[in-house]
Amino acid sequence: MDRLTLQAYPTFTEAVMREIEAEARQRFDVQDILAVHRWGAVGVGEQIIFVAVAARHRRAAFEACDYLMDQFKTRAPFWKKEEGPDGARWIEARDQDHRDLERWTDKEDE
Repeated sequence: MDRLTLQAYPTFTEAVMREIEAEARQRFDVQDILAVHRWGAVGVGEQIIFVAVAARHRRAAFEACDYLMDQFKTRAPFWKKEEGPDGARWIEARDQDHRDLERWTDKEDE
């Protein structure tokens, strides 16, 4: 892969990300969340997302961050196109990404 291009509708995408952040605030005992997701052309090895969580206890911060990453990976409305020597192709969330998301649904049902 030579580069990845992420496309989004900023107003819609940011609203969904804020909704996911609100869910994390309700679910975990956190004080603050900062999430920054890039879009546009991204080079190989460049960072795409930054998530920071502040909490009184580290476990809550770690769990909230893990939750946010899983939610953003699958639910945030980004369209991803991978470009390489064999051409370009749109990529979807992997099976593992969906399994990671399901583990949070299972916890809610307990």
